[in-house]
Amino acid sequence: MKFEVTILGSSSATPIFNRNPTAQALNINERLYLIDCGEGTQQQMLRFDVKASRIDHIFISHLHGDHYLGLVGLLSSMHLNGRKKALYLFGPAHLKEIIDLQFKYSETTLQFPLEFTAIDAQKAEVIVNNSDVIVETIPLDHRIPCTGFLFKEKKRLRKLIKEKLEDLNVPVEYYTALKRGNDYTSASGKVYKNDTLTTDSQAPKSYAYCSDTLYNEQYFEQISNVTLLYHESTFLNDMLDRAKETHHTTALQAGEIALKTHARRLLIGHFSARYKTLNELLDEARSVFPETELAIEGKTFAIE
Repeated sequence: MKFEVTILGSSSATPIFNRNPTAQALNINERLYLIDCGEGTQQQMLRFDVKASRIDHIFISHLHGDHYLGLVGLLSSMHLNGRKKALYLFGPAHLKEIIDLQFKYSETTLQFPLEFTAIDAQKAEVIVNNSDVIVETIPLDHRIPCTGFLFKEKKRLRKLIKEKLEDLNVPVEYYTALKRGNDYTSASGKVYKNDTLTTDSQAPKSYAYCSDTLYNEQYFEQISNVTLLYHESTFLNDMLDRAKETHHTTALQAGEIALKTHARRLLIGHFSARYKTLNELLDEARSVFPETELAIEGKTFAIE
């Protein structure tokens, strides 16, 4: 099953040449989930071939402009392009007020259902539970209410060993039960254990998106052992005081978080515009956690 994230934006509060404000497109089994929607996200989607028509869920972490100012434009384009199917939007309660005000004064009535769910930034909650994934909110510690999002792949059914099933002439109608872990009893009464006819599917993978936050161990347990951790890394550690003042994290701290939570891999992003190049941020995170990569725009990272 496909599980990958494409970076659409990796800058912080102000854009810089070649870096846009935060946005990511997560592909889980060919369903697209948009995480944050900074200014210019539509252009980035066109640039990197992320089709808006395939997005049914949008998650907004908080109401600082670099994380949501592209949203109204994206919704408008979906409307103008004839979207009819429902769009599920998750974000702070006041986000709905902002959207309604924008469309009120542009006299726009969306031609598709916009199903809005307000997020409580004070507690972790399951907000999506479908056949592919469970999505939880991650309460973070920012200057205003802010959440991250934890995407946990569901365990897939067991895989059939077709050659053995054919040798035993197992009827096709038993295949679903075998995939679910049941044993097989032949017409003669012989029992074949499930693990002789099937193999286990891969262990479920997970992706934690940690938006703007202070270093705060309150969310460490929830994100422990994730397959891929994205964590904001706005500053180098020589600006730790500034990071604390603005409720952000340094690259060094992001590496420490990945190490302490036993992440398999780390992606760092949300870089301050003061950094024209990013190698120092990468080196700082890797000094603690070697399996670190930069959230470079246009790059797709497989979660595996």
